[in-house]
Amino acid sequence: MEVPSPRLVPTGSAALAAAIVRTKIVATIGPASREESAIRGLVDGGVDVFRLNMAHGSIEEHQETLERIRRVSDEVGRPIGVLVDLAGPKIRLGELPGGSVECVEGSELSFIRGTESDQPDQFVTSYPPLVDELAVGDSVMLADGTISLTVTEKGADAVRCRVIQGGVVRSRQGVNLPGVKLSVAAMSAADWQHAEWAAASGADFVSLSFVRSPVEVTLLKELLRTRGSAARVVAKIEKREAIENLEQIIEAADAVMVARGDLGVEIDVASMPMVQKRIIRVCQQFQKPVIVATQMLDSMQHSRRPTRAETTDVANAILDGADACMLSGETAIGEHPRQVVEMMRRIALATEQQYLESRKQYLDELLGKGRSGLSSGEFLPQPERLVDGLHPITQAVVDGASRIAAELDARLFVVASKSGVTAISRSKRRGAVPTVGLSDDVHTLRQMALYWGVTPLAAPAGADVNQLLAHVCEWGLKRGRLEKGNRILLVAGIGFGTGGHNMAMVHEV
Repeated sequence: MEVPSPRLVPTGSAALAAAIVRTKIVATIGPASREESAIRGLVDGGVDVFRLNMAHGSIEEHQETLERIRRVSDEVGRPIGVLVDLAGPKIRLGELPGGSVECVEGSELSFIRGTESDQPDQFVTSYPPLVDELAVGDSVMLADGTISLTVTEKGADAVRCRVIQGGVVRSRQGVNLPGVKLSVAAMSAADWQHAEWAAASGADFVSLSFVRSPVEVTLLKELLRTRGSAARVVAKIEKREAIENLEQIIEAADAVMVARGDLGVEIDVASMPMVQKRIIRVCQQFQKPVIVATQMLDSMQHSRRPTRAETTDVANAILDGADACMLSGETAIGEHPRQVVEMMRRIALATEQQYLESRKQYLDELLGKGRSGLSSGEFLPQPERLVDGLHPITQAVVDGASRIAAELDARLFVVASKSGVTAISRSKRRGAVPTVGLSDDVHTLRQMALYWGVTPLAAPAGADVNQLLAHVCEWGLKRGRLEKGNRILLVAGIGFGTGGHNMAMVHEV
């Protein structure tokens, strides 16, 4: 297949803002970005969902940040999602003498019981049962995997380790135990408190860290539902056990995050690219939105330009089928939060243009005709399971309507959906015709902000089909998304409005 010549992508803020970018951007709020003016700048730059990292800051601070996000969302007239990220059972070192210790290759050190140590070769951790659950031969990784240890001896109150790969470790840095089966609960007392706050505050997504089994996902779902929350649960894949139970975890979750930081320590880092592809592929098969996270544009914490490897990493995640890419330290503590968001948006735009053009050319050549039905998702695996709440008839209507939209060169594909599941089914097909997700439910609109290619648009409550079409036309003409004579294809989803569901309609502006 011959790849079309690349187009120049817009670089100015105004031109970039006007472009249709389908891949969603999740940005982490931190000291560099929590002020209201900074949040507004990130939204203008292209952020769709904000992540609140509960491992840092107080509930009061996060509540204030969430309120700022809601105010900015109302001001710009665009639904913005909020993802509350629970810290989970992250094991950390305690305080080290002098704040840091150099681990010399070939030397030995011990993990001991207790909460403090004044000896540089005796470490304590935040996980009291560690001494009991480690065994001779186990691997211990420190400082995001840069330091590697092997357990050589175990006693009643300490385990002795040899340093295989040395380096400097600092107080409170993370401890990873690849392959070690731990008894730690999926949610700590602090996680429960944070989840209850997320439910009460109206968060749109809640992510569970260090997931090991589908039962843990189900428990968090039940906690949120019993508190009256409509939040979607995001399972973070960052443990070896999660890879072993991948299909069951993805089936239980509402969305998935490929958390490459800890996952790249838990498994062989050389296998990380193919594991990422597998996770995304399974999410496609189960129709679950998937976020790729960690070190996507990491160098831009300090630099104004990413490395070539980073831009390729973002592009490959999009080509693999990721719905969203996430920024962590880049926007939380970085020096150029808005610039990094705009850069990610530019990369996404360039990648999507090439992807869609290449796919159309390939299908045109394959089918030997000018119209190829390029909305049907031939480059991605077909789903094995329908997303929860989606009727198979609705899926069939979405698929058929997608082909019609491509054949008629429609300008917009409009999905009316009360819960958002019909929008998910359209999103996971990677349709080339831009999608507008209509709903009169504010939670659904904010959740649609995560779905690839879907622009959330508030609809009048109880509107019939004609009123919905008039509403979309007015919005599209005002925003420059529609012109007179353009065609719109509308799919009315299950349980929405009075115009009937499971229906496709073509409308000319």
